[in-house]
Amino acid sequence: MRSATSGAWLNRFAWLTFVATLLLICSGGMVTSKNVGLAVPDWPTTFGYNMFLFPVSKWVGGILFEHTHRLMGSLVGFLTVILTVWLWLSEDRKWMRNLGLIALGGVILQGILGGLRVTMMKDEIGIFHACVAQAFFGLLVFIALVTTTFWRSISNLIVDFKKFAPLKTLAIATTIAIYVQLALGATMRHEHRNLAVLDFPTANGAWIPDTSVAALAKINAWRDARGLADVTAFQIWLHMAHRFLAFIIAIAVVAFCLRVWRDAPRFPALKRLSILWVVLVVCQITLGAWIVWSNKAADVATAHVALGAIMLSFGVSISAICWRISQGQVDRVRQYKSGSDPRTLQGDRASA
Repeated sequence: MRSATSGAWLNRFAWLTFVATLLLICSGGMVTSKNVGLAVPDWPTTFGYNMFLFPVSKWVGGILFEHTHRLMGSLVGFLTVILTVWLWLSEDRKWMRNLGLIALGGVILQGILGGLRVTMMKDEIGIFHACVAQAFFGLLVFIALVTTTFWRSISNLIVDFKKFAPLKTLAIATTIAIYVQLALGATMRHEHRNLAVLDFPTANGAWIPDTSVAALAKINAWRDARGLADVTAFQIWLHMAHRFLAFIIAIAVVAFCLRVWRDAPRFPALKRLSILWVVLVVCQITLGAWIVWSNKAADVATAHVALGAIMLSFGVSISAICWRISQGQVDRVRQYKSGSDPRTLQGDRASA
């Protein structure tokens, strides 16, 4: 059993790894937004140098963003190794130690995918690289949450299970939708260097874009005259799917917040998180519109990617808390029905 002091330091280190990974995602977003992913053509070396010995004087232009991204990836990998070892040495929960191994496997896979993206020059690898990054980020926030004292205490909370179960389902479904949305965004960024749709809230001047052969020819002629890459019907509808799912997610997040305040008013942590989730989704939609209005400004697009990752981390945290509360209730009911000491249930009620 770990001491309270050791557990506190482990939790701080988990949050440090989480923050470093967020910065890494920001770095990766900037590389993609500026289209400089191949500014360094070799891997694992950098222009023939050992990555860590590459002269600072050569960190210029796109090389600066790509090389910094590699160094940030190395830092996150190093922190993840330490976190995994720390979990194995101090955690009494086997499943937590296994999560550490999964995180380590995830960061190794990310490094390999990043290298293959350079050496094989395939956009599909870049998309997979971005999706794994978001999954890894979600895993880290879960590890950080589970190593808090708060996590151990919330299993004792008493809830109305019939009301709370739909709340948990809505949180999990919304989190999955956010992850799918991030995957759609990654596909959009790697599929097309320019925006497929250049106006908002309409799309090519209409609420439902015309992607017939004649309409596409007209759109691409207009784009060619302005030095923009041609667009396909698939890319336009991918863009529209991203917008539509954003609308669905916004409704789901607002609905979750309202249900928390109605059905779980005794849980201040969930109430605060749900309000912040609503604020984040409003900011995210604003950034999405700003990307279109600014013609995909790199800093705005990167902020959009980073905020999407933060929204996912909120979803993972909220879903995990809901699951923890529900599971604690189920466990107590099972103990009570199996003939365990009923005072356990009474004590739980009193502590709540």
